[in-house]
Amino acid sequence: MIKPTTFHIALGSNKGDKLKNLQNAIDLIHVRAGNIKLISKVYKSPAFGFESDDFFNACLVLESHLDPKKLLQVLLTIEKDLGRTRKDSEDYEARVIDLDILFAEDRIIETKTLQVPHPEMEKRKFVLLPLHNIASKVKHPKLDKEVSVLLEECDDESVLEPINIWLKNPRKSFDFSKYNYIAVEGNIGAGKTSLANKIAYDFNAKLILERFADNPFLPKFYEDPTRYSFPLEMSFLADRYQQISDDLSQLDLFKDFIVSDYDVFKSLIFSKITLQEDEFKLYRKLFYLMYKEIAKPDLYVYLYQNTERLQENIKKRGRDYEQNIENDYLEKINAGYLDFLKSQPDFNVKIIDISNKDFVDNRLDYLWLLGEICGE
Repeated sequence: MIKPTTFHIALGSNKGDKLKNLQNAIDLIHVRAGNIKLISKVYKSPAFGFESDDFFNACLVLESHLDPKKLLQVLLTIEKDLGRTRKDSEDYEARVIDLDILFAEDRIIETKTLQVPHPEMEKRKFVLLPLHNIASKVKHPKLDKEVSVLLEECDDESVLEPINIWLKNPRKSFDFSKYNYIAVEGNIGAGKTSLANKIAYDFNAKLILERFADNPFLPKFYEDPTRYSFPLEMSFLADRYQQISDDLSQLDLFKDFIVSDYDVFKSLIFSKITLQEDEFKLYRKLFYLMYKEIAKPDLYVYLYQNTERLQENIKKRGRDYEQNIENDYLEKINAGYLDFLKSQPDFNVKIIDISNKDFVDNRLDYLWLLGEICGE
């Protein structure tokens, strides 16, 4: 998973319903730009450099896969959508909403349309005080000083008043607190690993990923299924059992829950398809001896994709040994999963059809999927 860039964004409003303007901007940043990690207190401050109504100011920490130039365009569009029309002149003016990029990690950007760090931010208390709320130890990459030092040294004598109303982080509408362990499952190429990675990163979960890449039998199985199906399934079962047992037993006090990109029961589903009848009977006995000892997920998410989309995803990720997988094999796997899920009345299962969704590259699809997972 490509690590997103951490941005610090300043927000301000002094026209209309100021708190609502700030909240609307935050909601749109969440939808269009990325994951909002932190939001500062709101401060009331006098207009800076001109006579006007007091401003409400805040700052937030944003993680985004957008580059700084693209993020600027998104922020300008949000301003416009909320009713602000920027003028060509550099004169200060009242505004419904003002959104500025303060930091883009340690990058220094100096173009005609974008300057990062934001110029003269160190002279403006209405920027530094809310920024200090959420990023006191972050260093200004040009001045090489922490935000706490910049605030202490700032000559701006403006008096800022904290507002006793907190802005809401839209990310918190996705409630994973009711789960200790979530298993994300799906067919080959369904996107289970991508989703598990994204959830773990965005919601502070311990991530358990299936260790299939080092299995020496996997490429051999795709070349000669009859010969290598039993050793492949046995090696998968042993590895999955050991990994899940070890990872679930290791408590991580700094993570909120666990998310994995597989459940051990997939071993039985795949083996039923790949093994001969006598082999499968033996395998099933061994499986249930192990399975009864393993903790079961609180939520089992099954990502359904139609066969055409699965093949597209398989081709796209380009693993050589997967390129000749037949449609019939994928359809048998899908049928096996669905039969299993229907036969498990005690499982908390959510089957989600993502055949027409792209939650990896389309943030709206990702937010939709999170809503499906967390919804009742």
